[in-house]
This record gives sequence, C-alpha cells and structure tokens, in this order.
Amino acid sequence: MYISTSIDVLEMFEYDFMQRALLAGVIIAVLASISGTFVVLRRYSLIGETLAHSALLGVAVGLVAEYNPLWSAVLFAVLSAWLIEYLRSAFALYSDAVLAILLSGSLAVAIIIVSLGGAFNNSLFSYLFGSILSVSSEDIVVIAIFGVISLSVLLLFSKEFYFIAYDEEVAKTSGIRVNVLNFVLVSVVAIIIALSIRVVGSLLIGALMIIPTIAALQFRVGFLKTVLISLAFSLFSVLLGMFLSFHFSLPSGATIVLCIIGVFILSLVANRR
Repeated sequence: MYISTSIDVLEMFEYDFMQRALLAGVIIAVLASISGTFVVLRRYSLIGETLAHSALLGVAVGLVAEYNPLWSAVLFAVLSAWLIEYLRSAFALYSDAVLAILLSGSLAVAIIIVSLGGAFNNSLFSYLFGSILSVSSEDIVVIAIFGVISLSVLLLFSKEFYFIAYDEEVAKTSGIRVNVLNFVLVSVVAIIIALSIRVVGSLLIGALMIIPTIAALQFRVGFLKTVLISLAFSLFSVLLGMFLSFHFSLPSGATIVLCIIGVFILSLVANRR
C-alpha cells in the first residue's frame, strides 16, 4: 500500500500543472506560516481575512478595468493595510473594530463593482475559492520574486517583530521604531495574502496563515520551534490537500484548509492536559 501511494504521488507530479501547483503551494505555505506567527502573536488574526477581502476588491477592479487582477490585488491589499494601521494608531480604535469595518466595506464594494461591471465569471470565482491547479508559469515567477522579498524582510526584522508582538509599549521605550515596523509588517502580510488568493482563494487564505501557527502554539516550545512546527504543518497540509484534491477531484483550496483543520484538531488532542 505504501509503495502504491508513493507511485501515485510520483505520477501526480508528472503533469506540468501539478509541478507548478507544487511550487506555488510550497512558496505560499512557507510565507503564510512564517508571517502568520507574527500576526497571531500580535492578536491580529483577523487581518488575514480583512486583507484578503481588500485584495478581492482589487481583483474586481482589475477584471472590470481589464487590467491584470494580481497587480491590482496587491495594490489594494497594501493600501488597505496602511489604512488599517493608520486608523488604529491615529484614532486609537480597537484593532478588531477596524478590521471588521474594512472587511465588510471591501467585500461590499467588490460585489457592487463586479455586479455593475458584469464581471461575475470563472476568473472571479477562481480568486474567491482558489485554483492552485491552474497556476501559470508567470504566476510562479511573480510569487517567487515577491515571496523572496517578503521573506527577507520578515527575517531581517524578526527580532523587532517578535519584541513588538509581545509588548508594544516596552518596545517603544527600548528605541524600536514600532510605528514604522508595524507598517512594514502589515505591508508584507498584505503582499503575501494578495499573492496567495490565486492559490488558496480570498475566503480561505486566512486559515492557511493562522491555523498552522495556532496548532504549533499548542506544543508550547518557544518562538523558533513554534515557527518551524507551523511551517511543517503548513507544508504537510498543502501537499496532502493537493494529493487529495488531485485524486478525488475536490476543490484544492478547501481541501488544503480542511487538512490544516485536521492537523489543528490532532494538535489539540496530542497536547490535551
């Protein structure tokens, strides 16, 4: 049975579209799990869903304007991230309140735009629910370039992000430029989410960013090991989700998310006291 499964996996990756899906899935899994660790530690978990809906608004504008939806998604996600951080810092609003407003507002505007523009088609649905199996070579190049840049920024300022996540006020008094780094972090998260919705979908990317970290936190093993466990969970879920999606003709994004939820449940059971 083990040999048969191994052969099935090897056969699956004989197809070009599955090779591209594997590359895209691995890159997104790495980026989402590492950035998700900082987001969860900052109790900013809802930002993934909010920026995904903002990116969807960018996709809607791109489809109606007949412009590349990927670039407009990146633009709108980054602008929304800056707006969220500005409203939170300048008006002392609660983070969850700002995120809820932006989430609902972005989705509402996106629906109106695509409705008026008559852009309800398969392209929009592929961004809503993800379509990892239809990722093109151009998508891979874009995801890889921006992925390397985003990962470099996360690693370069990882100590500062970690410090801010645990105590923002102490970080300020220690001389860390908290406001600037907050804008940098949300910008990187926005770019990662905008790139990921082509693979996982705007409705599901938040799960890929948040749940592996929450599952890893159940092991209570410190920051670095938590990041590595989250990365392992994310990669495992993406690969298993792709395998199941390919063999049972299931939606790829939803299958990957269900695999992540399964990993989370196992983590809860394994660490139950």
